[in-house]
Amino acid sequence: CAHTVCFPSSLSSTPGRFITADSSFMDGMEKAVLVSPVLEILDWSCLRLVYQITGAGSLQVHQRQEGDNFDYTLWSVDKPSDSWLIASIDLRNTSNTYQPRKETGSSVALFEIHIVPGYCIECNFEEHHLCGYSNHWNPNVNWYVGGSLARDPQSNLPDDHTMNNQRGHYMYVDSVYAKHFQEVAKLTSAMTTTPVSGCLSFYYQRDQERGNIFSVFTRDTLGHYEEIWRPEVYATISWRLVNVDIKAPHPLEVVFEVAFNSARGGYVAIDDISFSPEFCHTETEPLVDPSIANCDFEKDLCHYHRERVASKVWNWVTVKPNAYRIGDHTTGTGSFLLVNTYFTLWYGYMGRLHGPFLPGNHKYCLRFYYALHGFRSVDNALMIYIYDENNVAQEKVWSLTETTREIWTKVDITYTKPMTTKVVFVSICQNFWDCPLLALDDIRVAIGDCRIPAGPVPGECDFETGDCGYTQEKTDSGDWLRVQGQTPTSYTGPRGDHTTGVGYFMYIEASLMRPGHTARMLSTDLRGSMEPHCLIFYYHMYGSGTGILSVLLRRGDTHREALLWRRHGEQSISWMRAMLDYMCDCRHQIVFEAIRGPSIRSDIAVDDIVIKKGPCTADLGDNIPYSGFSENLIEFEY
Repeated sequence: CAHTVCFPSSLSSTPGRFITADSSFMDGMEKAVLVSPVLEILDWSCLRLVYQITGAGSLQVHQRQEGDNFDYTLWSVDKPSDSWLIASIDLRNTSNTYQPRKETGSSVALFEIHIVPGYCIECNFEEHHLCGYSNHWNPNVNWYVGGSLARDPQSNLPDDHTMNNQRGHYMYVDSVYAKHFQEVAKLTSAMTTTPVSGCLSFYYQRDQERGNIFSVFTRDTLGHYEEIWRPEVYATISWRLVNVDIKAPHPLEVVFEVAFNSARGGYVAIDDISFSPEFCHTETEPLVDPSIANCDFEKDLCHYHRERVASKVWNWVTVKPNAYRIGDHTTGTGSFLLVNTYFTLWYGYMGRLHGPFLPGNHKYCLRFYYALHGFRSVDNALMIYIYDENNVAQEKVWSLTETTREIWTKVDITYTKPMTTKVVFVSICQNFWDCPLLALDDIRVAIGDCRIPAGPVPGECDFETGDCGYTQEKTDSGDWLRVQGQTPTSYTGPRGDHTTGVGYFMYIEASLMRPGHTARMLSTDLRGSMEPHCLIFYYHMYGSGTGILSVLLRRGDTHREALLWRRHGEQSISWMRAMLDYMCDCRHQIVFEAIRGPSIRSDIAVDDIVIKKGPCTADLGDNIPYSGFSENLIEFEY
């Protein structure tokens, strides 16, 4: 049972038996959990499930790593079905031991659970489940299982490639029933569940008339297709090997598509799909690391540079915590770039900030934050251009329009160019007195499409889609509220969230509470570990009557609480970062406790909570030496 998740014989997937979780027998429990034996997977493997969901049930598969507080979601589904379905889930090779864990809601059944070596997109089509490949149903042309001794002796279809005889199986599509022009048959792999890059190989035979089409595509979660291969010949006399490189930083499907123009279009057969992490072509560029274009401007300008004439336009500044002007986005106390400072000594300017060069033929996701100050025109205040190696602008991919001021706002840009390029931030001002102050911070560049959302990461919560399992203490005298935008009371609370500037965060509304009233927000139960963990979060404490924000650790065995962190009084108009180490070897919860101050200007907010394994980075600690006293306000360093 080294590569199969095994259960006692009464629960095994022998013919006629399956395991089920039914809400009518769960006695009020919200979920049922099935945990595998501890596994050590040194080679890439594929977990396959045969499952069925009826009613409002759901099924999730998690990875439980040793010494970690959290289970990491590998795959989930909540769509009901009237038949058994196949799920294929990639398990990356690792030296750590872990346990796949199945979580179910109501009315969920499992028939088979297998872990097999190799990638989930690999298949020789000898198994009845077809490795999770599915045919997109068409009334006239479809992919069928070929081979076996029972086939028509008059058929011109080939023998199986895997076994090189009539006993094996492959997939084929035939035009004999095609009735319309461009009848299309699609065979689609399961969606990959983890990034993969390497060589996709398969064998094919083809006997098609000219004008008929056979292509291989990839399709991402947004439904975007990209053709990766098309044959050069219309007929082959034997099985031919195809090798094509794939770079998949995000989940995707492999789609084998055939289009016929008539019933005499011929046939196409494929077999023995395999995958290797090594690229099949030496000229294929490896996946690049675009992190050289990342910069939070805490220590310097990283790999960015200003043109000589623009050196007084893009200024590297630090704003000390104060009650009038926001600090940086990274920590609230760090550095960022500021355009149109009082040190710009001429009427009008054009300032360019150049990023590092990145290779072409990649799809890049550019993210950054900007903030505006002042009630002036934003025309040409900030534009993003893509420049080539000759410093020629290829495209303007974004420009600033009227937007919320005094809050850091997130921008996502996806771009692709065939040549080596760089990102250039451009600010133009025709007249100094008409241009606002503009700040730039936290530039990030990654491979992929910004529109493909990253899956939920356990221990991280930005409150954009919900409360992430955080709950209210039932015995307290106030509540944490999940809201979007500016809080209603003037001169207290944030203007927007920390994540995007226009998203959601949690806060206490002081006008709904009395002085000294307490609101407590509790995390989900954390498993506990002998290893240190790092808690990171952003907090907002602005207002003359601001009270107290505390973070406590509540042990599950004794329910005793220990103070981890506390701030008292007004801190800044900015979102401030807190980072702290803690360790607890038993089940526990993190508690955020806010106490309302003496006046209604006492809103307190939190956002972007992260709990992760390992100690916090030493140079990023929460070492703010102030408590909101007036001597710390409005200090600028240029």
